[in-house]
Amino acid sequence: MSGIELSTSAFNDHALIPRRYTRDGEDVSPPLEWSGVPDGTAELLLLCEDPDAPSGTFVHWLVTGIDPAARSVDTGETPQGGTPLTNGFGGTGWGGPQPPAGDEAHRYFFRLYALPEAVRIPDNASAQEVHRAVDGPALASGNIVGLYQR
Repeated sequence: MSGIELSTSAFNDHALIPRRYTRDGEDVSPPLEWSGVPDGTAELLLLCEDPDAPSGTFVHWLVTGIDPAARSVDTGETPQGGTPLTNGFGGTGWGGPQPPAGDEAHRYFFRLYALPEAVRIPDNASAQEVHRAVDGPALASGNIVGLYQR
């Protein structure tokens, strides 16, 4: 599987996510840029998850149906053509980091998948349900990891 290059101007890979993008700050989604979307991609899917959450992997952002021609998303926006689904907080779209105070830094995996056809993801899907639906058929994927600690 070829790789998608996913990056953000907000933080470096495996570095701290600025407070602005967390529930302690403005709680806006960070800007993302990507390249390397393969031919034959019907849609992109974006997932941000925290595998270090005490109750299990927590979904912070899930967007389906992103236009495969899109190459970026601005701060606080939904990717072009995308449909934001319910996050682990019960809201729609981005729900920024808010790990328990005193925990070691949590890891926030931003993952972008190139899919050969539309995949039906139920609203309020768990990270595990998303992975079961996309890990097999994905043509390519890319990720970047941010850290946050309170």
